[in-house]
Amino acid sequence: MNPIRKEFQYGDRLVKLETGEIARQADGAVMIDVDGTTLLVTVVGKKQASGGDFFPLTVNYQEKAYAAGKIPGGFFKREGRPSEKETLTSRLIDRPIRPLFPEGYTNEVQIIATVVSLNPEVDPEIPALLGASAALAVSGLPFNGPVGAATVGYKDGEYILNPTPAALKESQLELVVAGTAHAVLMVESEADNLSEEVMLGAVLFGHQQMQVAINAINEFAAAAGAGVVEWVAPEVNAELKKLVTAEVEAGIKAAYQVAEKLVANGEYAESDIRGIIEHLEYSIVRNAILNEGKRIDGRALDKIRPITVRTGVLPRTHGSALFTRGETQALVVATLGTQRDAQIIDALAGEYKEPFMLHYNFPPYSVGETGFVGSPKRREIGHGRLAKRGVAAVLPNMEEFPYTIRVVSEVTESNGSSSMASVCGSSLALMDAGVPIKSPVAGIAMGLIKEGDSFAVLSDIMGDEDHLGDMDFKVAGSVDGITALQMDIKIDGITAEIMKSALDQAKHGRLHILGEMNKALSTTREEMSDFAPRIITFKIDPSKIREVIGKGGATIRSITEQTGASVDLTDDGVVKVASVDKAAGEEARRMIEEITAEVEVGKVYEGKVVRLMDFGAFVTILPGKDGLVHISQISDERVDKVSDRLNEGDVVKVKVLEIDRQGRVRLSMKEVEVE
Repeated sequence: MNPIRKEFQYGDRLVKLETGEIARQADGAVMIDVDGTTLLVTVVGKKQASGGDFFPLTVNYQEKAYAAGKIPGGFFKREGRPSEKETLTSRLIDRPIRPLFPEGYTNEVQIIATVVSLNPEVDPEIPALLGASAALAVSGLPFNGPVGAATVGYKDGEYILNPTPAALKESQLELVVAGTAHAVLMVESEADNLSEEVMLGAVLFGHQQMQVAINAINEFAAAAGAGVVEWVAPEVNAELKKLVTAEVEAGIKAAYQVAEKLVANGEYAESDIRGIIEHLEYSIVRNAILNEGKRIDGRALDKIRPITVRTGVLPRTHGSALFTRGETQALVVATLGTQRDAQIIDALAGEYKEPFMLHYNFPPYSVGETGFVGSPKRREIGHGRLAKRGVAAVLPNMEEFPYTIRVVSEVTESNGSSSMASVCGSSLALMDAGVPIKSPVAGIAMGLIKEGDSFAVLSDIMGDEDHLGDMDFKVAGSVDGITALQMDIKIDGITAEIMKSALDQAKHGRLHILGEMNKALSTTREEMSDFAPRIITFKIDPSKIREVIGKGGATIRSITEQTGASVDLTDDGVVKVASVDKAAGEEARRMIEEITAEVEVGKVYEGKVVRLMDFGAFVTILPGKDGLVHISQISDERVDKVSDRLNEGDVVKVKVLEIDRQGRVRLSMKEVEVE
């Protein structure tokens, strides 16, 4: 078979799609290239159903070191466990694709997207999502796509399509949006306090621009001649459904209990009965919300669950907060460190240091269960990144607050929106630690029930409302605007009207939560914890750095050993001295300033006599800087012999008389006596 190729212009980038030559035993395989960033994306679907009651879709995004011309580090010189970037991109691909498979489809599907070439100016995220969409389109699997995707930036009042990494650094917004030809399915973003109108405009801009990619993938699939696998959802046993409805509908409204009498005689399978009960639960809850405005716990649609806040919970941490909203609770701890504590990120495009870390943990006890506790799973990494995005916009820069910051959110109870509880708790813990954030930040999770043209937006959704609803829409921000937004849709997209309603309702909810948080702690504490490091920052002449470090690091090591303070130097001469004891930090600063100081003519120094000569004495007035006190300058009285007045090791006061062209320093003791 000859390869099928398709090219299209996507903003400033040329996108190339190709299938039919590589990985032909997969159901779908596409090579996608965007200006030198190239991925191979494959799709394989099993022909038989899994037998479970869920859709087993697996997405694996992987970056190969050779794509960037690198040999991996480590003992084995090969790629190790997935990085956070790989895990987050896998989730990014999964989320808009999953809802486009038909309900009831349980055949296992695996998508593998491999970065085989990297242009650092083109992030592989969007090409990976477009490649997965194209591979599914040519696979013949029952996929109601294709999906398009775009990154949207915002600067000087203008939206930017798929900005470069350099442009993103100057952008007020980084928003990824994915959707079909007629609806938005997923939004992932971080923003610098932008208005609801700007955020909505960004989503709509991205959706409009991605139509070019969607149309191209449709044409590409048509050229490949892919046929769709016939798949029909299994029919529900009508007689069984009637029996179950009659027996348990009333009971479900009061409590979600399975009626045991239908399985007593063994005629019907318990799994079939559970499926029908779950469908009844789904209908009852949704209809009560739409028709009666009644939620599971009796709240109004826009009402937030009760909130309690406590700060300074843990006595020896740098900052801590306990944030509780309904049955969701997070214990959040902030820790401050020096630059050397920054996380080193070995990203595909290059290594960098990350001075702000936010780690989210979801132990099984938070939902009353036992289970595995170990390395973080995808959900924990994803929720941690969302919470981090929510807080990042209000953090001070390293010049204002030269600390590495680590925040850990331990979810201790969970019934809906633990990631947004983590945003609230993180804001409070940072303020408790004395971090001068620009403003407090809160987060809220919104839900949606939609049937036909009727819809209801729910504020602060519980776990069951998330499970039975059509949308999980998380919004974080301050009083000034949105800092992070994430949307996942379980239906075939939503309208601009629904999004606007959700954003407006989320704003009211966010401001209410901020009000409750402010009752406990409204501003950053002026004093940091006694256990937090103090960092003194000052600048020295870059040419003096070698003198501070000393031969083999001896000088800087000596300073650390004598004072107990740690010292970091940058190439441009910025010195950061960190110590828990402020006096120790000041002493380290004094020692460094002495090393780097220049001798000044006319200034009086206290120095140590280091060597006696017949014609005078050499005195060290600054580290590494000696001067000569001539015998005639020791005293107003006549001195016949230097050793009559001075001994090695004596500490004396001297005045600098002159520094000659060769840098030699002339000192006087008698001039000090005159003064």
